Amino acid sequence: MIRSLAKSSLNGITSIRNRILNIIDKPVVVLIYHRVTDLPNDPQLLAVSPENFSAQMRYLRDNFPVLRFEADWGRITEPSVIVTFDDGYADNFLEALPILESVGIPATFFISTDVIGSTTEFWWDELERLILGTDIRPERCRLNGNRRNMVWETGDSAQRLTFYRELHPLLRRLTSAEREAWIEQLRSWAGCDLVGRSTHRALSIAELKAGAASEWVTVGAHGVTHTRLSNLAPAEQRYEIMQSKQRLEELCEKEITVFSYPFGCRRDYDRTTLGICRDAGFRRVAANFPGQVHRWSDPLQIPRQLVRNWPLDQFREKLNGFFYV
Repeated sequence: MIRSLAKSSLNGITSIRNRILNIIDKPVVVLIYHRVTDLPNDPQLLAVSPENFSAQMRYLRDNFPVLRFEADWGRITEPSVIVTFDDGYADNFLEALPILESVGIPATFFISTDVIGSTTEFWWDELERLILGTDIRPERCRLNGNRRNMVWETGDSAQRLTFYRELHPLLRRLTSAEREAWIEQLRSWAGCDLVGRSTHRALSIAELKAGAASEWVTVGAHGVTHTRLSNLAPAEQRYEIMQSKQRLEELCEKEITVFSYPFGCRRDYDRTTLGICRDAGFRRVAANFPGQVHRWSDPLQIPRQLVRNWPLDQFREKLNGFFYV
């Protein structure tokens, strides 16, 4: 009871503080999306349906200035919104972009370059396919790694769901080489190959180039292998950041001036990461923790608000909370 009252009191103080700050300096709220498509199964809750996304974008257009992520926000006179996407799914440009263009909303797409133009899935999607697929799986799975050897019972769907939920955060903490070694063992266990589902594929090269040519699109870098940068040595971090930037500049034939940290929570990057991004000349860098942006916000740690598959009424309520709670 005491903890509940203390939390309620703290939330009230935070709300009052935010309202005062919003009077002093009008806030910018940066929204983060991942996918716009209809999926039968979405354990990471990454997809927003085209119907809901269209309604959300029309609401933004009718009620807020919608800015570009790389633009100068220093002179805004009313609360404003920015739309961003992470990862580089094909549906970003096949389903989301036509909606954005029809409504007239600019968006920034942060692209992880390793799987662009390939038939493989992002590693978290492959993990889902291998473990939660509908085909019969062995009774247990043993994964051998440099750091640990682990065994899970996998004889039924409930056990495999537990396996998936426990393994996902473990893989998030590994380097790309360590993660790939475990996923290769999973492929053997599941009897599956590298070819992914068409519903979960990344952008093709042609789609990326066509999308980048749209007047409503800004392309940003998002690392090569979508690995937690704080896991990596400085040289490995530099490769992930600079190589993704250079690859996108080659493909899009334009300078890449913005970046998004893979995963993006505060523990997912460190001072070394900030220094490399500063050296790379990025105008802004997007993180993935909640908050508003003001003139005094660190341009290398821009907070963003995650959007789920909310119908319009819920989206409106959440957006109001993003500004005032």
